[in-house]
Amino acid sequence: QVVLVSGHLDSWDVGQGAMDDGGGAFISWEALSLIKDLGLRPKRTLRLVLWTGEEQGGVGAKQYYQLHKENISNFDIVMESDEGTFKPSGLGFAGSAEARDIVKEIMTLLQPINITDVYDTADGTDIAYWMRDGVPGASLHDDINKYFWFHHSQGDTMTVQDPNQMNLCAAVWTVVSFVIADMEDMLPR
Repeated sequence: QVVLVSGHLDSWDVGQGAMDDGGGAFISWEALSLIKDLGLRPKRTLRLVLWTGEEQGGVGAKQYYQLHKENISNFDIVMESDEGTFKPSGLGFAGSAEARDIVKEIMTLLQPINITDVYDTADGTDIAYWMRDGVPGASLHDDINKYFWFHHSQGDTMTVQDPNQMNLCAAVWTVVSFVIADMEDMLPR
């Protein structure tokens, strides 16, 4: 059984793609690194996917889906961060009402850093195939007021990234992915 965390690496026009979507790739990597460094071993596999070809129509995600869809019942949740890594406010979630209640309970663990909101939809080109077929999905919600200042511009460089805000994003990703991966049962469909 798999809990998938992801971001994409496909800066294709101008800029470096540090925020779109290097930040999402980084916090996904960081989540798994933190869990490993803490010596935690969840019941399910945590899988990091660094998508390619998102800007060219999601071809990397489509290929991955085609290769793994026969095991769709083993995918617990698919998570994608693709709206920058600014100050996070919570998690977008797509899934059953029962699964949403579980995710809301998980988010209460983030009360000390005041990031507890659960929004009604999850977005992500790279996880859309899975969500369409009923796999619960999650996306990071953060303060996107400055997102389009840098999106697909020469300004999308590492200087856009704020280490403190990225750490908060990574904390959300780490807590949610680990808790879901370590629950007794998979999220209800």
